[in-house]
Amino acid sequence: MPGPVPNREADLARPRERKGSDVQPVTKGLARETKIPNADRSWHPIAQRLWDGMKSSGQADFYQNSDWALAYSLCEDLSHYKKSGKRSGQMLQTIYSAFERLLVAEGDRRRVRIELTEPAPENDSASVVAIADYKRELGLET
Repeated sequence: MPGPVPNREADLARPRERKGSDVQPVTKGLARETKIPNADRSWHPIAQRLWDGMKSSGQADFYQNSDWALAYSLCEDLSHYKKSGKRSGQMLQTIYSAFERLLVAEGDRRRVRIELTEPAPENDSASVVAIADYKRELGLET
């Protein structure tokens, strides 16, 4: 989606569909099991850190094998760029532009209406808390 980064859905006064915006239908497919390749140990430390960050970030929930293959290739290119003595601003922009397609940065995700939220805190029910308190009082639990 071109243009400025849209606001988060929670920041809007009302949902986009009520504002008269075009709501695009979504074509769905079946997500396949994925295998994340290991980073190349010879990569530049920045490329390794980016790879590790991508593996542990929320957008990784959406990645398929082809996405990981593209990410691997881009980290390889970034590593080569960072290690080379001769650097080109155009090359770096091209690499960063390709990372946008993998939704690596929050702004990239918001452009395509993907928002990562904090997990809801797990609240124990009153009965679970009461039983734990009783066990503690009886010395059954440390």
